[in-house]
Amino acid sequence: MEKTVTATEVARKLSDILNAVKYNGSYYTIVRGGKPVACISPIDKPGKAKTLGELKELIRKVPALGEESERFQKDVKEVIKKQPMMPENRKWA
Repeated sequence: MEKTVTATEVARKLSDILNAVKYNGSYYTIVRGGKPVACISPIDKPGKAKTLGELKELIRKVPALGEESERFQKDVKEVIKKQPMMPENRKWA
């Protein structure tokens, strides 16, 4: 179930909101000035940190974007071509 709350409501009711997320699986969209700025939702499991060396594979897995997808794909491939090779033996890569 998705709900919309203001940033002020979140500040006042954070504990209740977190309980609703944890126990009811609720989703909250936080608005400020009438515009969405963030969301609070359940998390299945903590995400594993990714390395720069995994970026190429992650980009390959991005789903199609519709009518803009071909142009976006071309732009991403150009960026990849222009990037320096990542050293294989470095932890941060």
